[in-house]
Amino acid sequence: MPLTMLFWAFVPFLIAISLFFFVSSGGKSGVSKKTDGVKKRKSSSSTQLMESSESTNTTIEDEDTRVRKQEIIKVTEQLIEAISNGDFENYTKMCDPSVTAFEPEALGNLVEGLDFHRFYFENLWSKNSKPVHTTILNPHIHLIGEDAACIAYIRITQYLDTNGMPCTAQSEETRIWHRKDGKWQIVHFHRSGSPSAITK
Repeated sequence: MPLTMLFWAFVPFLIAISLFFFVSSGGKSGVSKKTDGVKKRKSSSSTQLMESSESTNTTIEDEDTRVRKQEIIKVTEQLIEAISNGDFENYTKMCDPSVTAFEPEALGNLVEGLDFHRFYFENLWSKNSKPVHTTILNPHIHLIGEDAACIAYIRITQYLDTNGMPCTAQSEETRIWHRKDGKWQIVHFHRSGSPSAITK
């Protein structure tokens, strides 16, 4: 692996650690607890949230912190639902117009804006008519003041290939949310793992 790619693979980790220490210095830290369950949608996609007991922090959080962390999980689930359903219109509403990203499809390059993502919505996600099931594993949320948050998690995507055989893909994702005018938007994300593998 080239040294540059290795460096960029550690950037989300460094951001998350920095955010952790920033939040910790304010006297609050911890991970939200949400019961496991499957969220059913009208479409053929679904999202499930799972946490291991090892990921639960024993620090007692106040109710406001728990509610805010649950809000970040909820908007992340909505974003993944828009991706799985090929819903570019809702995806754009949840992203800052100048969103930046590192993702496998960009081959190690930083992409800015929504045009790069539009290609995959128009040529891959929106044309998928097969069921897609997504599981978010062990989400960790760092609140950064009142209007920013970082969420890191493992995303497991189950889908059917062109022969109708079940397949599974995994990615490691970090997303930075910023609340503008009362609405959460993604300003940056980093996704590692395999490129999008959903087939038509």
